[in-house]
Amino acid sequence: MGKLYLVPTPIGNLEDITLRAIKVLKEVDLILAEDTRTSGKLLKHFEINTPLQSHHMHNEHKQVDALVKKLKGEAILALISDAGTPAISDPGFLLTRACVENGIEVECLPGATAFVPALVNSGLPNDRFVFEGFLPIKKGRQTRLEQLAEESRTLVFYESPHKLIKTLTQFVDYFGADRPASVSRELTKLYEETVRGTLAEVLEHFTNHPPKGEFVIVVGGKK
Repeated sequence: MGKLYLVPTPIGNLEDITLRAIKVLKEVDLILAEDTRTSGKLLKHFEINTPLQSHHMHNEHKQVDALVKKLKGEAILALISDAGTPAISDPGFLLTRACVENGIEVECLPGATAFVPALVNSGLPNDRFVFEGFLPIKKGRQTRLEQLAEESRTLVFYESPHKLIKTLTQFVDYFGADRPASVSRELTKLYEETVRGTLAEVLEHFTNHPPKGEFVIVVGGKK
């Protein structure tokens, strides 16, 4: 049997990659990458010459069986996403599940994940929290928001810049304008920013300052 490594990559600052991650990526037979162009820049920076293969949300279903066959043939593979830890709002779950079902060893290296620094520096309770990732775009969104409005644990979401205002507006409507919140963008990058306040206050801020970058929204639970 071969082995699958799940390898976190930096969410912005390249210095956040671990020494072990570099070692693994240099030693495996093949790297499965969400976007080979994005990952190619990272690998070139660290002088990693391992072959790359595209593996993303649009083709992962078709590739799983072939990759499991390759792993059963003693291949050692690494899976990376564009940024952060694979399978956290990124491809990785399907292949990991298939490996587990087929008795193939899977090892996930520790490393960068955007929601962890956003949660920790929010100033909101982080002993118990709920990671929601991206909310449903249409179907089921309203139902999910209604359910989360009653959640007492801290809530963590991912959001893109063009949907941030809509999402914060809905949070005000469903959770209440006075609910405490923290919004982080461009974590570890040059223009990293965290805005804290009530949901109404952070909505006002980003209404007046057009959102740019990738966002993590942390919202206090219901009292």
